[in-house]
Amino acid sequence: MSKSFLGPLNHVGVAVPDIHIAIGFYKKVLEVKDITDPVDLPSQGVTYSFVNLPSGQVELIQPYGKNSPILKFLNKNPKGGQHHICFEVVDIFKASEEMKKKGMRVLNEPRIGAHGTLVVFLHPGDSGGVLIELMETPLKTF
Repeated sequence: MSKSFLGPLNHVGVAVPDIHIAIGFYKKVLEVKDITDPVDLPSQGVTYSFVNLPSGQVELIQPYGKNSPILKFLNKNPKGGQHHICFEVVDIFKASEEMKKKGMRVLNEPRIGAHGTLVVFLHPGDSGGVLIELMETPLKTF
């Protein structure tokens, strides 16, 4: 059996109708101290913020623009909810090709995501109903 190309779980993406209300919940109710300020990412149609936890991150994503890919999700789930899970991979191009060979629908060509590294998404219809993001492992800077 070969070793999986899949690296660690990086984050869970949570779609929210209002990112400031969501940040307030994590700060006030769950008492999380380390939360990034919201950042617009027009190329992906989202505004995002990371809730930094000892075991990983929660990525809060709010629609940005009228063509945001998460608007459809929020129309079905007006209060928001889990949108995707993200795993790290060493080489996004190899991982994407491997997924295609296995019959997975890769929803986009590699593009820069919120961590500043390349990402692709796998169709939830091929992965047990879960939208999966594959993210090239960010370079560590010291």
